[in-house]
Amino acid sequence: MPTKIEKDSVTGTDTTGHEWDGVRELNTPLPTWWVYTFYATIVWAIAYYIVYPAWPGLSGYTKGIWSYSQRVEVEADIAQARAAQKGYRDRVGALSTDDIRKDPDLLAFALAGGRAAFADNCVPCHAVAGAGRIGYPSLADDDWLWGGTLAEIQRTIEVGARSGHAETRVSDMPRFGADGMLTGPQIDDLAEFVLQLSGRGDAAMAASAERGRPLYAENCAACHGDSGEGKPDVGAPRLNDQIWLYGGDKQSIVASINAARAGVMPAWAGRLDVETIKMLTVYVHSLGGGR
Repeated sequence: MPTKIEKDSVTGTDTTGHEWDGVRELNTPLPTWWVYTFYATIVWAIAYYIVYPAWPGLSGYTKGIWSYSQRVEVEADIAQARAAQKGYRDRVGALSTDDIRKDPDLLAFALAGGRAAFADNCVPCHAVAGAGRIGYPSLADDDWLWGGTLAEIQRTIEVGARSGHAETRVSDMPRFGADGMLTGPQIDDLAEFVLQLSGRGDAAMAASAERGRPLYAENCAACHGDSGEGKPDVGAPRLNDQIWLYGGDKQSIVASINAARAGVMPAWAGRLDVETIKMLTVYVHSLGGGR
């Protein structure tokens, strides 16, 4: 509650006249340097609004006296960099990816450009260095859904998978359980046989795996091969190794057989220029699994 202004006996400072529960408020002014600094920031802000683009409007923004634009600066820097790289990029555009790999200087340039493009566009799904994630294939091993040659990798980058591109990669695995093509027990037996193909079958489940053998031959071998070797021409993965896109435990295999999988990769043709796609192809091929 308000009281009279008086001098505090301890500090010698005047009070403000306010008191709460016996505690009186001292009238301590702000330091002079702080006040002047505060005024300076106000002056600086006003000057900034006048000189630089600042205030948004309904159809644009105030341009400021200097009409400065960081976007313009970035575009100029990019144009300058492209001009410096033009000789290399022209050669990348004119040569095949096989020929690019044969030229040490051009290969070094393509790998650097491909690494940057990969970091910008591919890492969110395929992880750093193409390590892959569940549902997103590793690009650093020798297991390829659509083939691991330079030409095959380039084509996959261009058209994507289930991307909507007219020539996109498409592999349609039937939904054996969801569409009633196989019963639950049959899917269980089939999963046991697939585990056996990859060398992870349980001896106690040998009878179940044997029941799954004819089911595999009838429903799966046409795409995945008689021994689970896979067929890149139709995008059917290998089943006889330890590399699994959606998980290789029995539960994951049963889920794949039951409802199938339908991963999507964007088509980069039209989104990236031809030179960048070629550099990206060379980089991905170099990660360790290119054929």
